[in-house]
Amino acid sequence: MRSPTSTRLRIAHTMDPLAKQIFKGVLVAELVGIFGAYLLFRKMNTSQEFRQTMSKKFPFILEVCCKSTEHYGMYGIREKDQEKWLNSKN
Repeated sequence: MRSPTSTRLRIAHTMDPLAKQIFKGVLVAELVGIFGAYLLFRKMNTSQEFRQTMSKKFPFILEVCCKSTEHYGMYGIREKDQEKWLNSKN
C-alpha cells in the first residue's frame, strides 16, 4: 500500500511535463503576438494606403499607432494623411 505522500509526489511529477507544455505554448503565443504587432506597426508606419485602410476598418488601431508615434516626437503624419484623403475624395 502506498502512502499519501508518495501519491502526491507522483501526481506532481506527472503534471510537470504538462506545465512545461503549457508554458511553451503561452511563450510561443506571446512571441507570435509581439512579432505580429511589430509587423502591423511597421506596415502602418510606412504605408499611407494601409493607414487609410486601417482608418476605415479599424480606426482605434490607427489611433493607437498615431498616438505612439506622436509620443516619440514624430508629428504631422495624421494631418498629412487626412489632408491627402480629403483631397482624393474631391
